[in-house]
Amino acid sequence: MTQQKQRSDSQPRLHQHGREIQAFGTVRQLPVALSYDTRMYSCERLNRVLADTRILHSLYKKHHWLMRGPTFYQLHLLLDKHADEQLELVDMVAERIQTLGGIAVGDPRHVAELTRVPRPPDGAEEVPAMLSRLLEAHETILTDAHDAAARVVEMGDDGSNDMLVSNIIRTNELQTWFIAEHLVDTPIVSV
Repeated sequence: MTQQKQRSDSQPRLHQHGREIQAFGTVRQLPVALSYDTRMYSCERLNRVLADTRILHSLYKKHHWLMRGPTFYQLHLLLDKHADEQLELVDMVAERIQTLGGIAVGDPRHVAELTRVPRPPDGAEEVPAMLSRLLEAHETILTDAHDAAARVVEMGDDGSNDMLVSNIIRTNELQTWFIAEHLVDTPIVSV
């Protein structure tokens, strides 16, 4: 009998369902010395940045796989490096939202509802078009991050401002530069 009980106690309880304990778009009260309104606003803005950053990460991975041409190897490696850096930003932004008592957008279908980055074709585009698409996504994120950084600091949220400026803006600006330089029309070799 004891052996039977031990086996049943180690059996995973599968197919569980629970009630939602915090709705998306709400914030819990945490002792972070920021008002409810500030935390609500910051979470809303950061979730927009998070959604766009998750899409940019996915675009980097897709374009990394689809690179072609004489600079294939260099771009393949560069885009993968940028994807890894964007993934670090995703985690950082999500954790900031949670720190403020909010809920970070997590489900890819929800991300798709929130993002402002246009959907690319399902197939492969020419390399300059893929690089341009990445630059446009960066610009979307940078425009929003600059505005969000200015507004959250006005509300006293120095932590979100610091993350937006030091991480989101600086990383996206640097990646933009690296990608844009691949669209300069110069020959690979000169005769």
